[in-house]
Amino acid sequence: MKKQIKTTEAIFPMPVLLISTFNEDGTVDVMNAAWGTMLESDMVALNLSETHKTVENIKARKGFVIHIADVKHVTQTDWFGVVSGRDEKEKFAKSGMSFVKSKFVDAPIINELPIAMECEFVEYQSNTNGIGVIGKVIRTSVEEEHLNGDKVDIDSVEAIAFDPYTHGYYKLCGRVGEAFKDGLKLK
Repeated sequence: MKKQIKTTEAIFPMPVLLISTFNEDGTVDVMNAAWGTMLESDMVALNLSETHKTVENIKARKGFVIHIADVKHVTQTDWFGVVSGRDEKEKFAKSGMSFVKSKFVDAPIINELPIAMECEFVEYQSNTNGIGVIGKVIRTSVEEEHLNGDKVDIDSVEAIAFDPYTHGYYKLCGRVGEAFKDGLKLK
């Protein structure tokens, strides 16, 4: 029997995304965001309020990079979520991470993270049902060690998810089925 619990702000599991931008002075800003999804094969949506420094940067620079957070960088990932770039000017430097400037959008790519989606800012939706930042994916790159041929080896990435019920991070790995095939057994 199911028992009613308090509704939380999200659905589990939520991807942990690190959104990188450049500040007005050219320094790197990164935020931890769990509210993001694909709208189409090349369109992303980030449910972020305009109060975030990162959103200001996205609107000003017209570009951002979405990184998939991984187990190896949980401490840095959480740091990017608990500290605001408005308050801590050395936020990125204190993470110990490094970056290169994207050749396609005005935003930094964090070298240590396994997957980067370079995005061009499309619009910000702020009405009652608006989702926030909408972007077009211009380029996706993956560290070669996480590829099996031309496909991402998800287990080797060791991506993490956020649990909104306990405020924990969980490792996502271990294939359990074949999409678009296993269900056909019931036909």
